[in-house]
Amino acid sequence: MFIGEFSHNLDNKGRIAVPAKFRNKLTAGAIITRGLDRCLFVFDSKEWEALAQKLISLPLTQANSRAFTRLMLAGAADVELDKQGRILIPDYLREYAGLKKQSVITGLYNRFEIWDAESWKQYKTKTESQSDEIAEKLGELGI
Repeated sequence: MFIGEFSHNLDNKGRIAVPAKFRNKLTAGAIITRGLDRCLFVFDSKEWEALAQKLISLPLTQANSRAFTRLMLAGAADVELDKQGRILIPDYLREYAGLKKQSVITGLYNRFEIWDAESWKQYKTKTESQSDEIAEKLGELGI
């Protein structure tokens, strides 16, 4: 599983080091794609396959289903760890997420996300200030 928050820098070629504790789960490669909230999602092959199967089973006749499937699948790219444990983030994904040099990798159990450091700080501050409201709404869902 992927958990934790890690600060890493992009190098001048657009590579980022994956946290050492995440690397063993990515030995068969990984998929990186556009995420929500202007971050990038990274899945191991098994988790990606499960998600992709759910996405392609969504109704083709619903505009929201088509849009979300396009967002996730058309924006996806295969990535592999290099010898230093880095992945290369394609230009179009770096642009989508607004990645500059300082980045944050956040582990979210079945995936990890890559954020521009400033965007993550703003998102986290906003979410933390609303934590009581969020917890109450999740409580309504039985969580």
